[in-house]
Amino acid sequence: MEVNIDNTKWYERILAAFIFFTRLPFWRISQPPESCYKTVVEHWPLVGWLTGSIMAAIIYFGSMVFPYPIALLLAIVARILITGALHEDGLADFCDGFGGGGNNRERVLEIMKDSRIGTYGVLGLIFYFALLYVALLHLQPFYAALAVLGGDAYSKMVAGQIIMFLPYARTEQTAKNHTVYRKFSPVAGFSLFAQGMLPLIPLLYIGITEGWLRWDLTIFVPCLVMYFLYLFINRRLHGYTGDCCGAMFLLIELSFYLTITCSR
Repeated sequence: MEVNIDNTKWYERILAAFIFFTRLPFWRISQPPESCYKTVVEHWPLVGWLTGSIMAAIIYFGSMVFPYPIALLLAIVARILITGALHEDGLADFCDGFGGGGNNRERVLEIMKDSRIGTYGVLGLIFYFALLYVALLHLQPFYAALAVLGGDAYSKMVAGQIIMFLPYARTEQTAKNHTVYRKFSPVAGFSLFAQGMLPLIPLLYIGITEGWLRWDLTIFVPCLVMYFLYLFINRRLHGYTGDCCGAMFLLIELSFYLTITCSR
């Protein structure tokens, strides 16, 4: 029997987000009710606090031990291992579906649900990782660590807005994880905003103080990328999927780092 979401505890919903978005054994702490997984997007940026902090630590401290390019590569690999390549899988499926499905909505959804990766998915991942690596490589380790710390959570906050603008493209029974995310309440929306903005404070403070960060572009460009992705997804699917959420996060985050790199 499914427990009503409103009857679950706030910490159960947060735990569900960490179980859902990472491969770390948070499930050993407790097993949240199934209904908690409908709220995981509301705490998605909070998971970014963890993955962003780990990446930032590896970039900054790893560069003291290894050459910076190696430390950066280790940081990227670390996040992939922590999340089980969840978002990268979404990006690959997104590229395959929209690249190979044409204007046929059902065909796009069918391709995206296929576990096999195609040509568009491979090319999408190659270009994504190449741009991510080069963008961060052009920042000094300290600034790259600050960017990752803030960019991870902020980009998840921006990407999470898609569930407010579009309906789920599949039914709960045909969804990959058999879960349809609920729309944010005002309280959840404020919480999501705070989760996404707080880790940005060190980057904005240091960047503005030292005069090397265009804070307006850093905040605005990812939102613009999110808007155009929303228009694209709405035109082709008239709804979103979990793969769309993962792809949006990575592409929005990439635009965040590229903006910082180009504004320096």
